[in-house]
Amino acid sequence: MLAKIEGDIKRLARHTIVLNFVILHRSIGIIKLSELSGFPQHQVRYSLRVLEHHNLLKPSPQGAVATARGKKFMQNLDKKMEKLREELLNLTNS
Repeated sequence: MLAKIEGDIKRLARHTIVLNFVILHRSIGIIKLSELSGFPQHQVRYSLRVLEHHNLLKPSPQGAVATARGKKFMQNLDKKMEKLREELLNLTNS
C-alpha cells in the first residue's frame, strides 16, 4: 500500500516540477523541459498530458503555457502540502 502512495507522490512531484518550469519560462517545449528538469522526454510528455487534462496548462505553437488555474495551483501548493503533512502526522500519533 505504501509503495503505491510513494509512486503517486513521485509523480505529483514530477508534475509540479514540470508545471513550475512552464510557469517560469512562459512557454516551453518537451525537449527543453526534459533538459532542464532531468526527466526523460516520455515522462515530461505524460506530465504535460496530466497537467493539460486538469486545465493547469495548455498547448501552444511555442510550447506548453500555464493557465491561470495552473498558476493559482502553484501559489497554493505550500498550504496544501502543509495540510497533508499535518494529516499524516496525525495518523502516526493516533
